[in-house]
Amino acid sequence: MSRTKKWLLVLFAVFVAIQFIQPARNKSGQLSPTDISRIYSLSGDVQVILQKSCFDCHSNNTTYPWYSNIQPVGWWLASHIRKGKAALNFSEFGNYSRRRQQNKLQSIENSINDRTMPLPAYTLIHKNAALSPADKRILLDWVNTAKTRLSTDK
Repeated sequence: MSRTKKWLLVLFAVFVAIQFIQPARNKSGQLSPTDISRIYSLSGDVQVILQKSCFDCHSNNTTYPWYSNIQPVGWWLASHIRKGKAALNFSEFGNYSRRRQQNKLQSIENSINDRTMPLPAYTLIHKNAALSPADKRILLDWVNTAKTRLSTDK
């Protein structure tokens, strides 16, 4: 057996072996009491937009694509989800202090205006997650309403 074939066989064996090391799934299956929808009024449009464009990385309930079962892709996705939830977790929004909620709402507004969210790599694969101009307007209106409510409620 040639040296190249041996290396390919070893690489294939490693690839098969790593398939048995699956990352934990981000799927609670429940709406937590601290979920943003329990804290702020979300219209049906806002809920749908957040669901399709944000919740996979920024909530406790990710809808996983088929390729998440293939390693190392699954590990990479799990890392993105962990980082996304560390930056903003809509499922835990009610646990944030008022100041932090205000900062997160401002960050959402900035991310929409800067077109940094959803990530281009995400929208490349999930075409329906890209924000249309109408989606952006709906979200920005909601964010501004939520920020105003937060600053006036004491």
